[in-house]
Amino acid sequence: MKPIFFITALLQTLLFASFTGSITDGNTSKPIYNATISDSHVSVKSDENGSFTIDSNETTLHVKACGYRPYKINTENNNTVAKLEPLTVKALYLSFWRASNNSPRLKELLNIIDKSEINTIVVDVKNEYGSTSYLTSFEQANSYGAHKDRTNRDIHKFMKLMKSKNIYTIARIVTFKDELQASNNQDYAIKKPDGTIWRNHDDMAWVDPYDKRAHEYTIMIAQEAAKVGFDEINFDYIRFPARSGLKFSKENTQKNRIKAISDFLILAQNRLRKYGVFISVDTYGNICWSDDDNNIGQTVTSLAAHADYLAPMLYPSGFASGSFYFDYPAEHPHAVVYRSIKNIKDRIDSSRVRPWLQYFKDYSDRKKVYRKFEINEQIRATEDVNTSGWMMWSPSSKYHLNYFIKEGK
Repeated sequence: MKPIFFITALLQTLLFASFTGSITDGNTSKPIYNATISDSHVSVKSDENGSFTIDSNETTLHVKACGYRPYKINTENNNTVAKLEPLTVKALYLSFWRASNNSPRLKELLNIIDKSEINTIVVDVKNEYGSTSYLTSFEQANSYGAHKDRTNRDIHKFMKLMKSKNIYTIARIVTFKDELQASNNQDYAIKKPDGTIWRNHDDMAWVDPYDKRAHEYTIMIAQEAAKVGFDEINFDYIRFPARSGLKFSKENTQKNRIKAISDFLILAQNRLRKYGVFISVDTYGNICWSDDDNNIGQTVTSLAAHADYLAPMLYPSGFASGSFYFDYPAEHPHAVVYRSIKNIKDRIDSSRVRPWLQYFKDYSDRKKVYRKFEINEQIRATEDVNTSGWMMWSPSSKYHLNYFIKEGK
């Protein structure tokens, strides 16, 4: 056995070099604890001094730390100190239908970015129907026609423009709600008890979150987004449908649901490691107030274990009358956002929470219009509870510049 042991040790020495470095804040030079340093295969964490050691034969290492931009280390350089740029994400959502390079709405967003503190764009890469906003090299999706309604004919031009303006880019990818994938793979589509495909209120089919083929499919598209240079992958509808009585490939228990979502995220982290992208997960806002998985497979603790950022949809209009002891929560935008995030601080650090905020008219009977005050009250709440930023959801991707210009500037 000894010769085998020594040969194995020798091979490891020849194949891998030990690389040591440190991770610091680019502004303060203070060490960053618990940063993730990765090559294509393994990840390590920085210690309280910001120091790390990784065994790798690769020339590029990726560094991720919440609240900072992604960073690349060239191991062939002598400089082993990585100085990360702090980033508080202030994001506007750009919908699938506005993702063209020539879109007037994109031009409006870029004008807002030029004249305000907005620094991030969230853009649909795969929407609820299963269409991709640009032509990917993922042949399976293309064979279903996922690219036929694409709105961006030159994604590389788009990404080059984003990088030239130092805009942080987030690719929103709808996960298990996918009409194209489900209708072309009926064996793992979610079904009614009678065995026919189930579709929700907007006539969209879903794929079974228990099925590994559904995991592989979405992660392939996520890899496509990482390849073209997105900084972060945002998984939406990464859950089970909020509907009872459906048929799945496994017994639909809370334990099984949580494991299925966790398994997806573990695979995503492993596959996306070599690109150095962050991973964020969208959730209902009530995840901040629930002790169970709400029958959809999501809990704060289980998601925090495998995602970089948690993105609860803290739309004040999404909370029922009586929530927070308010008859009309939409009239209290600061309290809804602040209290929700503060309520989960024992399960996930606020620096790893980046909520979706409401930029649309209240849909209750009162139809309250959200204007500058309501928008800024939500933003103020994220600042008061020290999140890593926020993402603004406008279904039309229409925003007002003056809402994002602070008084006195």
